[in-house]
Amino acid sequence: MLELEVQASSTEEPVTLPWIQVAPDAPYFITENGENWTPIGQNDAITWPEFAGLFRRKNMTAVENHLAYLAEHGVTCLRFMLEYAQTENRYFERPAGKFQPNMVKLWDDLFALCEKYGLRLLLTPYDTFWMWIRWKHHPYNKLNGGPCARRSQWLLCPDTLRTIKNRLSFAAERWGGSGALFAWDLWNEIHPAHAENNTDVFYQFVSEISTHLREVEMRLYGRAHLQTVSLFGPVLHEHPAVADVIFRHPQLDFATTHFYDAKTINHPKDTVASAICTGALVREALQHLQQPKPFFDSEHGPIHAFKDLHRTLPEPFDDEYFRHIQWAHFASGAAGGGMRWPNRHPHVLTPGMRVAQQNLTNFLGYINWAQFNRKNLNEEIQISSPAFVGFACGDDQQAIVWLLRQDKLAKLNKLKVLDKSATPLTFSVTVPGLAIGQYRVYFWDTQKGQKIKELELEKKQDQDLFIQIPPIITDVALAMKRIPS
Repeated sequence: MLELEVQASSTEEPVTLPWIQVAPDAPYFITENGENWTPIGQNDAITWPEFAGLFRRKNMTAVENHLAYLAEHGVTCLRFMLEYAQTENRYFERPAGKFQPNMVKLWDDLFALCEKYGLRLLLTPYDTFWMWIRWKHHPYNKLNGGPCARRSQWLLCPDTLRTIKNRLSFAAERWGGSGALFAWDLWNEIHPAHAENNTDVFYQFVSEISTHLREVEMRLYGRAHLQTVSLFGPVLHEHPAVADVIFRHPQLDFATTHFYDAKTINHPKDTVASAICTGALVREALQHLQQPKPFFDSEHGPIHAFKDLHRTLPEPFDDEYFRHIQWAHFASGAAGGGMRWPNRHPHVLTPGMRVAQQNLTNFLGYINWAQFNRKNLNEEIQISSPAFVGFACGDDQQAIVWLLRQDKLAKLNKLKVLDKSATPLTFSVTVPGLAIGQYRVYFWDTQKGQKIKELELEKKQDQDLFIQIPPIITDVALAMKRIPS
């Protein structure tokens, strides 16, 4: 293994963040100290504008200021790939097995900064998208002295498996002691193409790298970070058996997929259809989980519009599209608001999206996540007005509901957003599954990030909790919690 002195970016004493674990009684996350923790964040990359200054420490001040800004806006989690293979100068190994000093220093610095600002990393070892597209350049290609003859052999080649384990071992030894590491995404968007169009090998491949990494961490630290494997969501419909690995592999601690629906998310025409699709995808994912465990979307965004059509969505539209997907994801029972892939030029999230993240974070305190054994209720709640569509989840003590208007849309160029001039509507919603008792209900403005009102309601026997909604123009979120008797 390459040995390098860790050079932190600050002379201050390092902060030791508590590790993240799955709550023992709920499909959400807590710290090892028992505090609720929710992944609020997005995808980032070491070559994108906000983090480009890390390489060779070209602009550490800008990176540190950005991380401080994220923390101030309620962001808790960043999803990163250990290398980004779109170019030739950010390979983590070159040649295979030789870990690049500048890249190691980059990650030393990023871990130190995340510790300082209380941010955590969902770390995946390979950028499989660009690695696939630019395989002829990659150090793992046998033509470049690497272990693998063809990209379709990544999950099949024994030499490649040993090289993958070596990278994971290095990363675990170098940064695995840090609480800034939330979890490992062991393989980004595992795909049949990585194994000669065969999904049968997925289970064994995941078992191999999962076992290896956990053994390394247990040997070094006496405990192991959480693990998941991500999937390009549409693969589930082409290869349903993959669900046994992504959702039900016993060694994976939580489940993640990537929400790239062709009709609504990849190339959105309005800001409502993408939310409805997101709610349906979360419900489908939770149905795959035979035993409750956390689930969230770890990639989504207007990829077709940006990558193929070379269009950046107008900022007012994209902000609303982002906020709607976030609340549909969250209210339907997934952990956090999902993780956007920017798909903008420049390749960063907008200030409006940061406000939306902060507003969601400020809502989190209304629910006791460590005790929230939720079920999706999107189709079970009853809304008196067809003008609104609902997203909900709950157990017998708590529930979340988000109500989104769908009947009044206004044009924004050739796109459609919510009509903010529409007449406010009053209606009701009933929430099933709650135990008999008194409930405190909080009404939340998702755009302003503030409580509208709160009230106390009684859930009586043989009826669902009935809630009268005050006049609403666009949307409203509700949290309800049973008051101990």
